[in-house]
Parts: sequence; structure tokens; C-alpha cells
Amino acid sequence: MSTVMNTTNTAAPAQADSRSPEYRQWLAQIQRRKRLVALSRAGLLLAFLLIWEILARSHILNPMLTSYPSAVLPTLVDLARSGDLLGHTWVTFKATVIGFAISMLLGIGMAALLWWSSFLKKVLDPFLVIANAMPKIAFVPIFYIWLGSEYSVYGMAVAISLFITIMVVYEGFQAIDPNKIKLATTLGASKFQVMKYVVFPGSVPAVIAAIKMNIGLSLIGVIVGEFQSSSAGLGFLIVNGSQVFKLNVVMASIVVLALLSAVMYMAVTRLEKSVQHRYA
Repeated sequence: MSTVMNTTNTAAPAQADSRSPEYRQWLAQIQRRKRLVALSRAGLLLAFLLIWEILARSHILNPMLTSYPSAVLPTLVDLARSGDLLGHTWVTFKATVIGFAISMLLGIGMAALLWWSSFLKKVLDPFLVIANAMPKIAFVPIFYIWLGSEYSVYGMAVAISLFITIMVVYEGFQAIDPNKIKLATTLGASKFQVMKYVVFPGSVPAVIAAIKMNIGLSLIGVIVGEFQSSSAGLGFLIVNGSQVFKLNVVMASIVVLALLSAVMYMAVTRLEKSVQHRYA
């Protein structure tokens, strides 16, 4: 048994050393580049915060209108201690996830119907283009009347992200190699089977692209809806703070929004990495 263990222990370094020097050098270069990118990002953020602080402190910018980082941090701490920060962030996050999920399900379903029926695509195409081009903020008072103060926020999230989802996913369906569809049909596959086994798997990159766009668009829709009608959420904090000139609260809410956007985007990026090796 000891002989086997010794053989295994000696084999591991040998296997590790089997990589060529050029390959190890390439790996080290990749790691250095990753570290450089991370340090550059951190440096850029710190430089922005430092310039903001200096300009506000020296009154080149009016600190009453712009606040400054050293004043925003205590505000974040106070909001966190009172529980307002977590409560308002949760309201915005929940509405974003719900609006995002609804828009993705409806968008993918509608794109599938358009792919299934070319007649339906020709009928609805101009309406989809017009609906996507319309400024969605015009719907805020309508949704408020139709859906009430709470559900109008979800309506805005869906309105902003739905039509772009339909168009992006449908284009992904259309980009499938026609020869693959023809081969599946020749082998006796029904249209449903072609959709299930050829079109959907081949359109995963397009769906991921739609998810990347929609996670931000849904958040925009929620914030716009909260500006108009909500009594909770980060959008409400921003509007309420601006009305009473509490710019520290406004900037703190914007910082939390930026962090929330970053977290959601990183979640989508992780999802993309987990599926791209299967559908590459």
C-alpha cells in the first residue's frame, strides 16, 4: 500500500511538470492581466471618489447639491442601523426579480409563437417595433390608474424589458442554422421537436444576452415606477430625499443601486459561464 502511495505522490509532480514552460508562462501572463484589470478597476473607483470628495470639500462643486463620499458613508450606516436600507433595498430587489421573471417568460413565449407562425410574425412585427420604440415612462400614470401604487411598479419593469426580450430571443431563433432544422425534419422530427431539441438549445446565447439586458432594464423600470407611485424602495428614497434636499440619502440610495446592479450582473455572468460549455 505504501508503494502505491509513493507511486501516486511521485506521479502528481511529474504530471504537474508535464506542462511546457511556454504554457506555464502563458498562464502566469493571464493571471497577471487579471490582477492588473482588478487593480485598475479599484484604482479608477478610488480616483473617482477622491476627486468627488476634493471638489465638494473645496466647494468647486456645491456640496449641498452633490454631497460627498465621506458624508454618504455615515448616511449608509445610519440607514442600515435603522433597518430602512435593508427594507427599501428588498422592496426594489423583489420587484426587479418579479418583473424580470415575468418579462423573460412572456418574451420567450412570444418569441416562440412568432417563430412558430410566420403569419403571426408578419402581423405583429410593426406593432412590436413601435411598442419597443415608445418612451415607456409615458405609461407610468396609466399603470398607476390601472394597477394601483404597488403593482404599477411591476408593470413598468415588464413594459421596459418585454419587447426587447421578444426581439432579441426571436432573432436568436432565426439565427439557427437552417441545415440543422432541415436535417431534423428529414429524420421525422415534428415542429415541436425541432423547437425543443434544435431551436431552444441553439438559442441559449441569445437568451443569455436577453437576460443580461433585462436585469438592468427591469431595475430601471422598477425605479421609474417607484419615482411615481411607490411608498417604499430605493426609488422612493431618492425622490423623498431630493424633495427635502437630503442629498446624502439620495447619493446613498444611488450607491446601493449600483451595488445591487453589480450583484445581479455578476449572478447573470456566473449563469452564463455555467451553461456556455454545454451550448457552445
